[in-house]
Amino acid sequence: MSQTVFHHIHPYEPFLFREATKCIVGTLPPPRFTTGELKDGDVDFCYGSRDGQLWPILDRIFGLNLSFETTEKAIKQRTDFLRQRRIGICDIVKSAQRSKIDASDPGLEHIVMRNMFAYLYEYSSIDTLLFTGGNSKNGPEYLFRKYLRQFNLNLKVVNSQVPRVHYFTLPSPGLIYGPGNQDSGYYLEERNIKTVSLTAPSGAANRAVGSLEDYKKMKKQNPEINTIDYRVLQYKKYF
Repeated sequence: MSQTVFHHIHPYEPFLFREATKCIVGTLPPPRFTTGELKDGDVDFCYGSRDGQLWPILDRIFGLNLSFETTEKAIKQRTDFLRQRRIGICDIVKSAQRSKIDASDPGLEHIVMRNMFAYLYEYSSIDTLLFTGGNSKNGPEYLFRKYLRQFNLNLKVVNSQVPRVHYFTLPSPGLIYGPGNQDSGYYLEERNIKTVSLTAPSGAANRAVGSLEDYKKMKKQNPEINTIDYRVLQYKKYF
């Protein structure tokens, strides 16, 4: 008997605009966002899962008083914030397949990645990519490294401590697409782009947070601190 395969298509186009200087990069929202079967408390927007922690973290950092509901108001609150802070969102996965219908990154198969360079050329003010996860299998950093290898590029270390910071040099589009791009309107010079691999804003990452030496030290100094508090302090530095 053949196993059913779920075709997991990203339900949202990248949220990008000319003024954006930072860009959040993840993988895929839970499958229910692709099928449209949202739960109470979900927001029909990037990172809108009621189980996700990105928006609760940002809500705490910036005092946004966000609504967590499936409404246009909740979406507008998030897009207004992103524009004000000049932050875009462009998840790296366009589509993938799953043998098991869940939200795990390791379960992704036959991954089709977005053309990240094309977006970086078009939105030439972006100088920082904020990965919502690290270099574990099919995490954002892992997939971005794989994407870079297509162009014989790699990430260069700036800071190897969590959250890891790297940079890469985005080549001129002429080197990627060949001659004839001079009239494209793209930013034509090479530029360095920083990447920050944040601790994933998911419940599944809580165990990993608990094993971090930094977290253990913080917990020893203040037993009341939890894994959300740790992420709030981490994210605050980069958002």
